[in-house]
Amino acid sequence: MAADVGAAARYLTWAGTGLAALGATTAAYNLLTLRTLPRGVAGVIEPVTVCVPARDESDRLPSLIADLRAQIGVPRLSVLILDDASTDGTYEAALAAIADDERFTVLRSAAHPAPGWTGKAAACARLAARTDAAALVFIDADVRLAPHAIAAAVTELRRRGAGLVSAWPEQEAGSTAERLIQPLLAWSWASTLPVGPANHSLRPSTAVACGQFLAVDAAAYRAGGGHAAVAASATEDLDLARAIRRAGHRTALVTAGPAASTRMYTGTTELTDGYTRWLWSAYGGRLDTGAAIAILAALAYWIPPLAAIFGRARTRHAGLLGYTAAITSRLTARTIETRRAPTSTDLASALAHPLSVAHYLTLWTRSHYRHRTGRLHWKQRPLVTPEDPIAHHA
Repeated sequence: MAADVGAAARYLTWAGTGLAALGATTAAYNLLTLRTLPRGVAGVIEPVTVCVPARDESDRLPSLIADLRAQIGVPRLSVLILDDASTDGTYEAALAAIADDERFTVLRSAAHPAPGWTGKAAACARLAARTDAAALVFIDADVRLAPHAIAAAVTELRRRGAGLVSAWPEQEAGSTAERLIQPLLAWSWASTLPVGPANHSLRPSTAVACGQFLAVDAAAYRAGGGHAAVAASATEDLDLARAIRRAGHRTALVTAGPAASTRMYTGTTELTDGYTRWLWSAYGGRLDTGAAIAILAALAYWIPPLAAIFGRARTRHAGLLGYTAAITSRLTARTIETRRAPTSTDLASALAHPLSVAHYLTLWTRSHYRHRTGRLHWKQRPLVTPEDPIAHHA
């Protein structure tokens, strides 16, 4: 009996180690092949409109406005900002930061989204409808930009002939919870998807996009239905990329490198609420698929470290190898995102990878529970769900 248990433990450990090693190999491939926004660009002659949806962003929006005012290489730049029924003085803060810069227009809305729309999708759709520029750039209010960022993103969009380019910003973290969870965003695709081939594909299932910083061809945007096509989506950025691919236009993921960074959530409470808002929609919103992913994650990222601690002989060695592969994939993904060597903080976060996976699965479970009980809210608003009868779908 003991022999059977030991054999089963070795089998599970080697299976988990194999999965972890595959993730590390995929991340290494992406490190070697994934493009980063260029630092030196000749400039963009065509008109470019930057669209900034902002709700309760009075503290962070002025910094983004300062960055946008400092952009170089975009002589025909215009910026549209929508104060989306804010309660904290976002409109006044935006006007003060803009001063007399005529390239900026601030819109103000006191209305909540129409039925069947999320707040962000509605705001982005309204902004896009206000411009006839051939290139659109959607930026979240908490993103910080280097002076060349907009020109580099549009240059990359045109160089690729793509309908959408997602420039992945560096995800900054302050609290312990942020350090556990935020690196998983880049790691989730860096360790599972060869991004180079995916960038040349029209398959919606291989699209990756982050709505924090998107450069979009306006014609492709309209062909895909724009944000009206993803009006009820909890992950409108990813679904927008899929809609554009269905319309026959390629989308691509690149890393922004030093061109863009963001602290997506500040503190444990905001992070928990933020991920609870949308994690239910991961894996198509299916519990069975999510449960299968959770089992694979446990096999790859819990079994090997447990075997490294409690196993014997070959089982322990296999566990150490699997745990090392997991740490390697985390550090490699972080290097892909930042384009610099990992720091001691990055190493500490990587060593805690089993805890990160556990925290993520807890948030995923919480999100599903809140979704099924109709208790999802964000910034004092109930969230629209895809079951709404008048929701628009791609």
